[in-house]
Amino acid sequence: MRAFVALPLPDDLAEALERLQGDISVGRVVPRENLHVTLAFLGDLEPGEAEEVHGALCEIEAAPVTLDMRGVDVFGGDDPRMVFAGVEPCAALTALRDKVHAAARGVGLELPRKRFRPHVTLSRFSRRMPQFELDRLGSFLEAHGAFRLEPVEVVQFGLYRSILSQDGARYEELALYDLG
Repeated sequence: MRAFVALPLPDDLAEALERLQGDISVGRVVPRENLHVTLAFLGDLEPGEAEEVHGALCEIEAAPVTLDMRGVDVFGGDDPRMVFAGVEPCAALTALRDKVHAAARGVGLELPRKRFRPHVTLSRFSRRMPQFELDRLGSFLEAHGAFRLEPVEVVQFGLYRSILSQDGARYEELALYDLG
């Protein structure tokens, strides 16, 4: 099973991002129920590995995290793969991410070491976009570059599995863990 650890979004934050998604006219918009901030992508896990990860995540003690959403951007440069809403890094978020990675590595998982750029994916692009779609995406980014929401405190993180289909991924919550 494909699994990841993430911060679920409070309803008011998810609702505001869903409204923002209404202005995206390209790509495949991420369904509201799939909006989250990824802390660690764990890859394909065997059932025993998932249980070990769950046990390790239960042991994490961390403070609640304040999500401060600012701006929109793309990953992929000239060949964008997704558009996202940015999350301002903060000490509590970085500490939680580091503890999640340490817990996963502690049970033997190998996670890539890469820079943490917290975000919420809003829309994905599955192919190279024609110029007119790139132009629409550019207009969206220009119009919403100053996007910002009031900071919101998140008091749980979760373990999720990703179920892939022709219509895109569906995420299933496996467990939630309290912060604070």
